[in-house]
Parts: sequence; structure tokens; C-alpha cells
Amino acid sequence: MANALQALELEKFLPYRLSVLAQLVSESLHDLYAQPFGLSVTQWRVMAALGRFAPLTASDVGQRIVMDKVAVSRAVAGLMKSGLIERATDSHDRRRASLKLSARGRAMHARIVPLALAYQERLHEALSPDERRTFDALSDRLFARAQALRQVG
Repeated sequence: MANALQALELEKFLPYRLSVLAQLVSESLHDLYAQPFGLSVTQWRVMAALGRFAPLTASDVGQRIVMDKVAVSRAVAGLMKSGLIERATDSHDRRRASLKLSARGRAMHARIVPLALAYQERLHEALSPDERRTFDALSDRLFARAQALRQVG
């Protein structure tokens, strides 16, 4: 019965705080590239993943950016229509298609990355160098724990 009466202090609840922080950061970053480049959050995340890890299948992209298949598929379709990414069929497995940035996509990616890194640097100004290292280490541990909990059930 005690658990039923236990209050959830939303403003101190870690999942809520992480979600709100992620949303705020994502929206702020989106403000930097949405208007000038015409990209959605998901499209930019797909481009960022391909810019770092290409070639990837759409499924691999979805796993890297932790977004649902429908959203990734829609973003990929839009990026292909805009000529920002290219699809190549795997020569060993015709059912598999890999994605990569096109020349136009690489050029756009190269223009957005400095904006994203500058935003990150402005965000990091709230932390000392030691706090940044601690935050990175704690984030890595929480990420690994969340993944483990997700697999357990």
C-alpha cells in the first residue's frame, strides 16, 4: 500500500528529465538547420549517421539513431527525393540496399556539422572540463544500463 501512496516528483524523475532535456536540445539544434537546409530532425539524424558510418542499410540507420522504422523510411524517402542520399543494391544480396550521402548530401552535411559542433560547445559551457568528463562517463554508464534493461525486458 505504501507504494501506491508514493509520490512521483516528475521534475526529479530521471527518465522525464532526460526526455525533456533531449527534446529541448533537439529542438534548439533543429532551429539551426531546419530553415536554412529544409531538414526535419529525423532527416538530419539519418544524414548524421550516414556521414559517420556509411554505407548503412535503412535498418542499420534506425538502430544507430534509435528511431522507429516508419520514421526512418519516411526520412530516407525524402532525402532520396532531394538528392541528398543514394541507395546501392548489395552485389552479394540483392534484397539488401545500402545508403550513403550523395555529393550534394556530403556538401550539406559539411555545412551543418560545424553548426552542430558550435551548439554543442555552447551547451558544454555550462560545465567545467572535469564535469564534462564526468558527465560523459556517467552518460555512457546510463546508456549501457538502459540498453541492458531494455534487453532484459
